Amino acid sequence: MKEFSVGKNDGGARLDRFVSKCVPLLPPSLAQKYIRLGRIKVGGRKAPRDTRLAPGDTVQMYVNDEFFSEAREDAAYLRVTDPGLDIVYEDANILLVNKPAGVLCHSGGGFDYATLIARIQAYLYARREWNPRGENSFAPALCNRIDRNTQGIVIAAKTAETLRIVNEKIKTREIDKYYLAVAEGEPRPKSGELRGYLFKDAVKNMVFVSDEPRRGAQLAVTEYKTLASKSGLSLLECRLHTGRTHQIRAQLAHIGCPILGDGKYGSEKSRRKYGESGQLLCSYKLTFSFRSDAGALGYLNGKTCALGSVGFADKYFPGISYSSVTVFPEFDTVI
Repeated sequence: MKEFSVGKNDGGARLDRFVSKCVPLLPPSLAQKYIRLGRIKVGGRKAPRDTRLAPGDTVQMYVNDEFFSEAREDAAYLRVTDPGLDIVYEDANILLVNKPAGVLCHSGGGFDYATLIARIQAYLYARREWNPRGENSFAPALCNRIDRNTQGIVIAAKTAETLRIVNEKIKTREIDKYYLAVAEGEPRPKSGELRGYLFKDAVKNMVFVSDEPRRGAQLAVTEYKTLASKSGLSLLECRLHTGRTHQIRAQLAHIGCPILGDGKYGSEKSRRKYGESGQLLCSYKLTFSFRSDAGALGYLNGKTCALGSVGFADKYFPGISYSSVTVFPEFDTVI
């Protein structure tokens, strides 16, 4: 028998999900069976699988030893010697990191110590802000992700409460996300809204845009403004109203202004001409615009966090003060 204490970050977790993270090698069907049979108890008593655990509870597991693994000791974060994070903002609850282009947010499978989440966990582990031995089901996690070859701000939660709140605020569109992009051509009009229906081709790992609703397609809405144009290129600021896969890349290509360097939706000829190997797209600014209670994160309401410099913007449009450009002036406080 092994006993686990429920800590602050495990509070509110369902029993079955708590078990799945404490004993990852235990098959879900067997875990459900053990809960039904009372081989997994809460406070020494049989409990249903949807029991919400509270800090201070103890969970007893009468589970064979072979299902318990020390896999955490082989976790990717332990192999990171230098996290190399570009931290944009940090407090006791949240971490905003500028992810470089070329870095994965999460591993596609197995351990990958080059991923952003591994670096973040290594950073917090080294600072003793996170002790995996003292946590049963929680680990610092990313609240959003961006494409491998897209640079920009990613939100990481240091606590389970923060993770729940931010995930809910992203779902209800109470965190505004702004992107900078260098696009080919000049959008007409210079400012406006792109509205279309995106459907995914899983084989090609691409999305396609339809102007009319169609079965299986999801509505995508992007607001954009042209900040500058010259020599056949434009610097755009885009605000997401929905969060679809490859949304900005596909929609700009659909109107004839693909992002420079985009290997999926852009021009190979332009990529070679300018020597760009990845899309010039950056999630450079976000605003916390809570319309409902944000609990422990209420102090962030109305705050904006922005990158002071974006390399490709400075390269193609030197002198354009994009970081101080306020397209939506109701949120202009910089953290």
